[in-house]
Amino acid sequence: MIPLALPAATNESEGFIAPTIDDLHLPEILPWGAHYGEGFGKQMLLVLLSVALISWFLVAASRRRQMVPGKFQFLGEYSYNFVRNSVGKDLIGEKDFKPFVPVLVSLFFFILVNNLFGSIPFLQLPTTSHVGTAYALAGFVYIMWIALGIRTHGIGYFKVAVVPSGVPKAFIVPVVIIEIVSTFLVRPLTHSLRLFATMLAGHMIIALAASGSAFLLTQTSGAMPVLGVLTMAGGVGMYLFEIFIQVLQAYVFVLLTAVYIQGSISEAH
Repeated sequence: MIPLALPAATNESEGFIAPTIDDLHLPEILPWGAHYGEGFGKQMLLVLLSVALISWFLVAASRRRQMVPGKFQFLGEYSYNFVRNSVGKDLIGEKDFKPFVPVLVSLFFFILVNNLFGSIPFLQLPTTSHVGTAYALAGFVYIMWIALGIRTHGIGYFKVAVVPSGVPKAFIVPVVIIEIVSTFLVRPLTHSLRLFATMLAGHMIIALAASGSAFLLTQTSGAMPVLGVLTMAGGVGMYLFEIFIQVLQAYVFVLLTAVYIQGSISEAH
C-alpha cells in the first residue's frame, strides 16, 4: 500500500519509529531553489500524468460511440451523466446548469484521479494531500463564483451575498459581518482544507498501519507477529475505506462547487 522505505525499526532495541509526512514524499526529480519543495517533484509529475490519463480516457470513451456501449463508453457516459444530472442539473437548476457542466465534469475527474493515485501501488501519493493543489482548485472555484455573481447582479452581488432577505433591521449589522466572514473568508478555506486534510490524514493512517505491520512482523518475542497480522488486516480495511473516501471527496468538492455557483446566479440569497 505504501513504499517499503518507511522508517519502521527492524529490531526491538530501537523500537518503532512512526513515519512522518516527509517520509511519504520523494525528493524532487528536478530540484531548483534553496529549499525542499521548490523543484519539480513527484506531485507535479502525477498532476501532469492525471491530465494525460483523463484526456486519453475521455477520447477513448467517445471515439466509437455505439447504441450498445462498450466498457469505456459506458463508464464515460455514466460518469458524465452522474455529474451532469445529479450535481449540475439537480443543484444549479434545469434552466441554468448546462454552461457549467464542463467545469464540473473536469473538476470531478481531475480530483478523482489525483485522489486515487494514493491507492495505486508504486504511485502511492494523492496529489491533493499537498495543500497547494487544494488551494489552487478552491481558488479557481472562488474566483469563478464571485465573477459569476458580478456578471449576474453587477456590483450589487456583494449585497445579495451578504444581506439575507427578511432579516430584521436590528440584526442586520451582525448578520452582515457573519455573512462576509463565512462567505468570502471561511468558505474558500473550508473548500480547500476539507479535501487536503482528508487526503493527507488517510494517507498517513495507511502509512502508519503498513509500517507498524512491518515492524511487528519482524519481531520474534511474544505475540508481536500475531499483532502484526491483525494490524495488517486493519490496514487493508483502512486501504479499502480510503478508496471510498477518495471517491467521496471528489464528489463533495464538485457538489459544493455547484452549490456556490447556484448561490451566485440565483436572484435571492
